[in-house]
Amino acid sequence: MNDQTVPALPAIDYAYLEETLLHLLAIPSPVGLTDGVARYTAGRLEALGIPYELTRRGAIRATLRGRESRPARAIVAHLDTLGAMVRQIKPNGRLGVVPIGHWSSRFAEGGRLTIFTDNGQLRGTCLPLKTSGHAFGDEIDSQPVGWEHVEVRVDTPARNAEDLIAAGINVGDWIAFDPQLEIQPDGYVNSRYLDDKAAVAALLAACKAIKDSGRVPPVDAYPLFTITEEVGSGSSAALHGDIAEMVSMDISIAAPGQNTDEQAATICVQDMSGPFDYHLTHKLIRLATEHGIRHRRDVFRYYRSDSAAAVEAGNDIRTALIGFGADASHAQERTHRDALEALAQLTAAYMLSEPVARRDRTSMGSLEGFTEQLRPEDMLVPTTPLPVPGEFMEPDGVAAAAVDAESSERM
Repeated sequence: MNDQTVPALPAIDYAYLEETLLHLLAIPSPVGLTDGVARYTAGRLEALGIPYELTRRGAIRATLRGRESRPARAIVAHLDTLGAMVRQIKPNGRLGVVPIGHWSSRFAEGGRLTIFTDNGQLRGTCLPLKTSGHAFGDEIDSQPVGWEHVEVRVDTPARNAEDLIAAGINVGDWIAFDPQLEIQPDGYVNSRYLDDKAAVAALLAACKAIKDSGRVPPVDAYPLFTITEEVGSGSSAALHGDIAEMVSMDISIAAPGQNTDEQAATICVQDMSGPFDYHLTHKLIRLATEHGIRHRRDVFRYYRSDSAAAVEAGNDIRTALIGFGADASHAQERTHRDALEALAQLTAAYMLSEPVARRDRTSMGSLEGFTEQLRPEDMLVPTTPLPVPGEFMEPDGVAAAAVDAESSERM
């Protein structure tokens, strides 16, 4: 396919994407405390004129109607973030905490935070057990790293557990760490929780681009916004039987040994749950190439996404994973405007593209229309024949002994 036959993509409104990202980052949403961010996202969809439904707990399934209803596709980003929870009200007037989601306490140390009590909020700071060099000297550099080695200092007069209880704090209170957002003029975006609020903003920007253009996708597309990805269940809810393809949007990791770039979108071919669908993944690669979208391919060893949750829940769907290149996932994350624009462009291109296989409109079918990865002529087999033993061995084994001797000399 040449450039003249590829319809131009609708323009991505980056100002809208960035505004949406700022709004999302301003709303605390650790897993289990996501009603606010779900309400905001629903309002954003309403403003775009995109219908949606909510599950009982607040996952959102929006709908962009296509020319045909099946085989439908889903595009998924998650609203939930990492966080923490009060596990202990300590005798020293500080709080022991456990993480929500999988992240290291190394990146919680020094973080400012909000504790959500039954009756309000209190501010605080997460600190190592030994903090002041003037009191502990070199011991502050030798103490272990782990959630049992940090505590929260609450900004309220508290010298013992009773003072904290009187302030309204209980075991099980949610904790949200401040994003610490900073956007540089050259396009770099630094913040906690870019995973996955940057992808949510990119998905909404792609939806806006399609709505503003007036173009109709070839098949129904369902933008999904999940609320439990960071604890593993994610998109196991909100799917339905007509959905044959699902693309997850998430953070992609730029690090030594990885192929991801902070200024490009990433198309992940495999993560720790296994390879993604061959045809859907290669379709995304082809779309990125055809539209000149800056992208990289990558494989992630310590990573799982909404796609894994969907398949493990028993959904027979093709899955793929795309993301924005970023550094320091689950820490103080950094990405770039170019990566966010590229991800939004690739998402729009996907929603406006034809499905992988029309046969996928039904869950079961015949061989007709089934996909083909390798044709018989592509299935190359070794062509070097083994020697025939009778041609190099004598019946009395003398030749064999000579061969063995030669082999021994070479060892």
